[in-house]
Amino acid sequence: MTLWVLGLNHQTAPVELRERAAFGGDALSRAMASLRQSPQLAEAVLLSTCNRTELYAVAEDGQHLSRWLESHAGDLQGYLYEHRDDDAVRHLFRVATGLDSMVLGEPQILGQVKDAWSLAHDSGAIGNHLDRLFQQTFSVAKRARTDTRVGANPVSVASTAVRLAQDSFARLDDSTVLLVGAGETIELAARHLGEARVKRLLIANRTLAHAQELASRHGGVALPLTELERHLAEADVVFSATAAREPVILQRQVAAALRARRHKPMLLFDLAVPRDIEAGVGELADAYLYTVDDMERAVEENRRSRREAAAEAETIIDLQVSRYMENLRATHLQAPLKQLRAFGEATRAELLEKARQQLANGKTADEVLEQLAHGLTNRLLHPPTAALRQAALEGDADLTRAAERLFPAVPGYHHPIARTDDADPAP
Repeated sequence: MTLWVLGLNHQTAPVELRERAAFGGDALSRAMASLRQSPQLAEAVLLSTCNRTELYAVAEDGQHLSRWLESHAGDLQGYLYEHRDDDAVRHLFRVATGLDSMVLGEPQILGQVKDAWSLAHDSGAIGNHLDRLFQQTFSVAKRARTDTRVGANPVSVASTAVRLAQDSFARLDDSTVLLVGAGETIELAARHLGEARVKRLLIANRTLAHAQELASRHGGVALPLTELERHLAEADVVFSATAAREPVILQRQVAAALRARRHKPMLLFDLAVPRDIEAGVGELADAYLYTVDDMERAVEENRRSRREAAAEAETIIDLQVSRYMENLRATHLQAPLKQLRAFGEATRAELLEKARQQLANGKTADEVLEQLAHGLTNRLLHPPTAALRQAALEGDADLTRAAERLFPAVPGYHHPIARTDDADPAP
């Protein structure tokens, strides 16, 4: 079995394609159930965020992964990347550490990787191989962020968007800001807006109780999502990040809001994938729309400041990949040894029970010991003796050399192949 990763991210695919391939909520649970039932996959973990969709799997053939993903998202040829074995391990380590993120070193991705592992675990789609890999991933990411400054002064897409708003025409201390959603991204935005002393904060969410919880923490006013259109004209700045599959803010709604505002400019940040705000909003005069892809240019300054720390983190990851693969190979090499010991233990237990029965039936201890020793010798030596004789007949020099390495210290040892006239020990 081979370890594979197949996916697309902000570097390989535009937002309109990433939103097609995104999984969220019930769709993610259904996808995990589908992967669990696939006979071609031994194990699988599906990671889906705003900036990436990646499938980690243990399978014989990687082509099934692309077929499965395209069955859900359509044609993705030219946008997918594929890694296997140690390259797949390295990719996962880099993702969890934040080295493959749009915002270099961003902290949210590690939590998202943990959530993906947890869902796969609860779905029964994860086994020993991926469980061991993801546990090691969490350890490596923690070490890289602790031992380097790649995570210093953490920057998120939300904080970058707030900084863009501050640098724009909108003065936050004299602005009304509308937040749509109540998840982690909106929570971060609310926190940064509070630090910027925003004048008024409105929070709209499909579940009003969640909006109320967020509003109570950050001094805002909670609204049900059904009232969003009625209050949209009050907003100078809008941040939206929901898990909706269709846009929650439409072009016609923004156009009506701008008319009500007498065309006072409105700044909108769509931080969701799939997108929350209809793309046509960007075509309206006096509406300035930014998507997560627009954040790429905005975070370049942050990326430059962290590149030195990222290089140190890459060194840590390279070392950890080597150690993980060495341990994995050692585990695989130990499998024959475990089988040999299991065979020996099973033989010992069987013949010991037989000896006890013989003693109970009145046989003398000497007779029983003689038969026990003879039986153990025959049982344990029969498989290697038969294999070595077959190797001699087939000219398998590798196995005979291995035998010479295994038995050099046995007193009076003679290569069993040299005595082909001997009868095999009885099984």
